Amino acid sequence: MTGAISQPEGSITGGCQCGAVRYRLDGQVVKTYICHCRECQKQSASAFGISVRVHGADVIITQGQVKTWQRPTDSGRVLACHFCPECGSRLFHGDLAGDDPVSIKGGSLDVMPDLSGVDHIWVARKVRGIAIPAEARTHFGEPDDETA
Repeated sequence: MTGAISQPEGSITGGCQCGAVRYRLDGQVVKTYICHCRECQKQSASAFGISVRVHGADVIITQGQVKTWQRPTDSGRVLACHFCPECGSRLFHGDLAGDDPVSIKGGSLDVMPDLSGVDHIWVARKVRGIAIPAEARTHFGEPDDETA
C-alpha cells in the first residue's frame, strides 16, 4: 500500500520536537499526501508538507497537551491547527474529537511513512525545481474526495 506506515494498529506513534507532547494512532491511516500548498510550506519551513490522513477520534494524546489556533482555508472554512505549547511543533490539523479526517503532520511521526506512490496535492503552488515522480497522481488543489 503506498503511503503506508508499516506498523501494527495502535503502534503508530509520534510527538513534538521537544518531547512534551506524545500521541498514538488507534486506527488505520486513511491516506497519505505530499502537500505543496503555501500553508504547508510555511508550517514546515520547507517546500512541502506530509499529511497523514486519519480519523480524528483515532488520535490519542498520551502525554502533554496541545494548544490550538484556527486559520481560514481557501474554501472559506476554518481549520483547527494543534501544536506543542513548549516547542511550537505542529502536530495535527482538524477536529480531534470526531470521525472527520484529521491530518497528522508527517514529520511528527516516530517512523516516517513510505512516500513512494503517494498523491501530490496543491501542485499549483509547488516550489519551482521540486520534481514530482512521473507516475505520481497529482491534484491541482485539494483532492476531489475529501475523505480520501
